[in-house]
Amino acid sequence: MAKILGIESSCDETAAAVVEDGTRILSSVVASQLDTHGKYGGVVPELASREHLRAIVPVVREALERAGTDLDGLAAVAVTAGPGLVGSLLVGITYAKALCFARGLPLVAVNHIEGHIHAVISQARGGGRPVEYPALALVVSGGHTHLFEVREGPLYRLLGKTRDDAAGEAFDKVAKLLGFGYPGGPVIDALAPHGNPHAVKFTLAKMKGNTLDFSFSGIKTAVLRWVEQRGMSAEIEARREMLRSNPHPTVEEWLAVTPRATLDLAASFQRTVIEELLRHAVAAAEGIGARSLIVSGGVASNAGLRAAAEEARLPCPVHFPAPRLSTDNAAMIAAAAFVKYGRGEFADMTLAASASLTLAG
Repeated sequence: MAKILGIESSCDETAAAVVEDGTRILSSVVASQLDTHGKYGGVVPELASREHLRAIVPVVREALERAGTDLDGLAAVAVTAGPGLVGSLLVGITYAKALCFARGLPLVAVNHIEGHIHAVISQARGGGRPVEYPALALVVSGGHTHLFEVREGPLYRLLGKTRDDAAGEAFDKVAKLLGFGYPGGPVIDALAPHGNPHAVKFTLAKMKGNTLDFSFSGIKTAVLRWVEQRGMSAEIEARREMLRSNPHPTVEEWLAVTPRATLDLAASFQRTVIEELLRHAVAAAEGIGARSLIVSGGVASNAGLRAAAEEARLPCPVHFPAPRLSTDNAAMIAAAAFVKYGRGEFADMTLAASASLTLAG
């Protein structure tokens, strides 16, 4: 049974995993940089690269140890080639090249977005509910909000994308604005059930041209105006002060410093974004006659999105990855590499990082 080591370093998490035959995850190790970037309210590229350099060797070593294998037991090494932060990508690519050169292993380059899609497909092949084609993939995270038609092969066709902020980015920016820190998307998700999701009315931009494209900058600005009109600086500062002394507050602690009106705002913001995501996904799925809907990426771990997708009248079955495979990880990179490995689609030592790598064909 073939084993592939996957390496992922596209943004702020250093990850390595060993996957067997494209479905069985033997190990998955992720070194998070949240504490490093949290104080800055977002990812600082230079710091991310430095942290990857520190973590890459021990993370890969631990992934191999947990899998009960070594480099001689691998069939190939897979690495994220893009999209992402160039400096971060280079750390993973350079280390993957070194391993392949030293042990004569094939190198497989994987698109990060394709990895997120395979986080779902590999689950299905491993005994989960099968993904039927054509499928519609909604990849939604802090850096991406894309709609792809997925056909057997797999083959991909981009149907729609965000024209400004990604959905996850909008969550984090709104959370930062309200004093919930970074990353704040999970905080909004945790607090949303405590507010009225219909209390604040938001209007999203109507797209000219491709109506499947997204735009979330407008709702972010609407939240800013709402905050400014209500003079919330003291309330926001109270939450920021709590974060300085307690970097990881519980939901109960957040509720203690968050008035009902702000909870209503958070709930209304989350509902509006989720409705927009699902509205576009339904339109795209109906347009291609999709037989499955794949929702993946970091925002796929959002409890509100999962609940809304289950309750909505969708035109086809919906598939989410396991929560641990929703955020960036290397198991999805190794899983996606198996198709390329079977075809003999290998990269060479000239492989370069591509910050804006696209997924098509």
